[in-house]
Amino acid sequence: MREPARSGCPINLTVEAFGDRWTLLVLRDVMFGNRRYFRELLTGSEEGIASNILADRLKRLVEAGLLTRDDARQGQRAAYSLTEAAIDLVPIMAELGAWGVRHRETTLRLRVRAELLRDGGPALWREFMDELRAVHLGAPRPPSDGPTVAERFADAVARAEATST
Repeated sequence: MREPARSGCPINLTVEAFGDRWTLLVLRDVMFGNRRYFRELLTGSEEGIASNILADRLKRLVEAGLLTRDDARQGQRAAYSLTEAAIDLVPIMAELGAWGVRHRETTLRLRVRAELLRDGGPALWREFMDELRAVHLGAPRPPSDGPTVAERFADAVARAEATST
């Protein structure tokens, strides 16, 4: 059950939908890490999210219309998918990452996606959003002449990890 909004201000309503740190990190992991299941989100969290907090944030994200949860049968894992509203957050996530790279001390492995998004700008964001629509919403896959944005992210992370060792 949703609590009433504190005000009708668009910024307030946005912050209420996804403004706490755990919610943004869960969205990040679904969006950029393609983690779609509870266990993947729990064990793949760089920040070590607790299971009760993860369960709460997933429930809130579904209620807020940012994720959907498929109906899993008994003994099956339920998959979470981004909604169009969540996919529309890609530019915001890109700007948050770019701000973090500019103003916070980051590690190479964890900043490479933010740098790719910053350097690729709106054209790359749109391309990535189209890929997310294909994966999460079943939209037709966009035509591609080369690696997908997700593959470019994975390659950049792998190169950063190889450099760090």
